[in-house]
Amino acid sequence: MSTQTISPGILDHDLTKASVDSILMDFLESRGSSGDSRMTRIVKLLEDFMVGGKRIRPVLTVMGWQAAGGETVPAAVLRVAASLEMFHAFALIHDDIMDDSDTRRGRPTIHRMLAGKRGDDRDERFGLGAAVLVGDLAFTWSDQLLHTAGLTPAQSAAVLPLVTEMRTEVMLGQYLDLQATGELTDDVDATLTVNRYKTAKYTVERPLHIGAALAGADAATLAACTAFALPVGEAFQLRDDLLGVYGDVRDTGKSRLDDLRAGKNTTLVALALRTADAAQRARLHTLIGDPALDETGAEEVRALFASTGARDMVERMIDDRYRRALEALETAPFTADAVTALKHLAVTATRRNS
Repeated sequence: MSTQTISPGILDHDLTKASVDSILMDFLESRGSSGDSRMTRIVKLLEDFMVGGKRIRPVLTVMGWQAAGGETVPAAVLRVAASLEMFHAFALIHDDIMDDSDTRRGRPTIHRMLAGKRGDDRDERFGLGAAVLVGDLAFTWSDQLLHTAGLTPAQSAAVLPLVTEMRTEVMLGQYLDLQATGELTDDVDATLTVNRYKTAKYTVERPLHIGAALAGADAATLAACTAFALPVGEAFQLRDDLLGVYGDVRDTGKSRLDDLRAGKNTTLVALALRTADAAQRARLHTLIGDPALDETGAEEVRALFASTGARDMVERMIDDRYRRALEALETAPFTADAVTALKHLAVTATRRNS
């Protein structure tokens, strides 16, 4: 088990990421050293898959620790943070299967790699089934990282229910997202509900809660985490929706046709449908969800997002949530260093290009 710690002071995100990466790679190396070549291949797949991640959840876990008054970040907190990243690998692998995605972080998705090069039906079925199992292993190993973190009984009692809630919420969000895909509607509130469960709570709120709870946070501190996290998380997902359509694959690592081809019912799409005239609405229904959509068709969709005002409305929603998050920090009972770090995070979450 790693004994690495991080000294107090203004959060060094790069140091947090490096510490978490070290824990993850040490853990995977131990799992791959059994001498079984089949397990070694699975471990290698996960190692390669996890390279290049932003490590948002581990960073936020450490932010929550410091926001609640924790100083030097102990190895146990870093190991919990690493367990969230391993869980995220599980979530992404399964998400790519459900979305039938070809790429993730600029590389082939796990199920595409496992399908082999022939591309026949048997290979495809194997790739999908094997990827589900690799994702399940990541889930199992996230649990192992968590339960071998060396937490005190009080920390375990505070954190384990939060981890369970996080897992439940992201599964619900994923279910709602899957249910809505291909069923385009102008129900903006429904898309925001998906955003809240799949992203705002999972990506921002619960990692902050978990870190703060490890430091012994009281109810007021956890509530302040929520007041900041939910608007930032919603803005993060709204930016993600825009990047899914307008982003550069060199920055995002994913095709900007995937969400349109899949018929993702994002807030951007719902707003466009709500404000479109009959002819525009018909074209949106024709184009979005077409698995053969090409860049020419995608450009028409982007033009419709502009002409209906949907893109500008999403930008305004992001700005509104950014302001609400900063307002929440004004009265939050956090350390000064944590407030500085969270303000920076709010900027990067809402202004990013990947």
